[in-house]
Amino acid sequence: KYVKLFGFSVGWGKRLRWPDDYFQLSMALSYQRYMLRDWQYFIITNGNCNNINLGITLSRTSTDNQYFPRRGSEFMASATLTPPWSLWDGKDYANLATSATYSTDQDRYRQEQQEKYKWIEYHKWKFKMRTFTALTGGQKCFVLMSRVEFGLLGAYNKNKKSPFETFYVGGDGMSGYSTGYAQETIGLRGYENGSFTPYSAPGYAYDRFTLELRYPFMLGNTTIYGLTFLEGGNAWSDTNKFNPFDMKRSAGVGVRIFLPMVGLMGIDWAYGFDKALSTGTKGGSQFHFILGQEF
Repeated sequence: KYVKLFGFSVGWGKRLRWPDDYFQLSMALSYQRYMLRDWQYFIITNGNCNNINLGITLSRTSTDNQYFPRRGSEFMASATLTPPWSLWDGKDYANLATSATYSTDQDRYRQEQQEKYKWIEYHKWKFKMRTFTALTGGQKCFVLMSRVEFGLLGAYNKNKKSPFETFYVGGDGMSGYSTGYAQETIGLRGYENGSFTPYSAPGYAYDRFTLELRYPFMLGNTTIYGLTFLEGGNAWSDTNKFNPFDMKRSAGVGVRIFLPMVGLMGIDWAYGFDKALSTGTKGGSQFHFILGQEF
């Protein structure tokens, strides 16, 4: 049993002079091949799946410090598009690898799966923004960080939704997951990892909102700061059900440490106030660990 990945990309980027010098535009043409054999932990168990896509990203960064920003903002909007293979390949995806096929002839079902997902197709849209506002004066000051994120994975053909590039939402994003290679990890503190997108319901849309109050204990080569936060978000397995006001809420406290030879480390304690999809119970008390980067 195995899953193997092979891929490459060619990219181009440019700093823009308009509307100001903080904007950047980048494009990347990428190819990725997934090779699976008897892999029981994913919708596809056998076969080769190919992903050719073009990604376009517009971003802007104007923060005053990389490790403890006091002022400025970060903005990113991106679109990733594959060719719409189903528009011209002539296949009847409505009757290919359906539940009826699975219940009557599983060998045929697996063969049709390979045919259905040989060429992956989707259009993916993401928006992320963070702002930093100093609430007091001086180097050591209280800073309010606000964050807004949205993600959408659409399909050209409703009968050929991509099983790859979905959103894995919940927790700190650090713990392992059997199909993490096929998904984008989105943290949502106060809940277990992936608790809003279990195996049976992959995420095709998500949102996340955060308010975080920070205060630095040490600044310099080693940076240490504490934080308290309010967070909300959710994920949906159907883009038509996307509702940014249907949030799963949490609150908590944490600490971050940046060491030059190690990078970013941190720990959060959070309490989730709402029920998670995977468990049907309240998120409750959760500890989350951060190493390298925050998801």
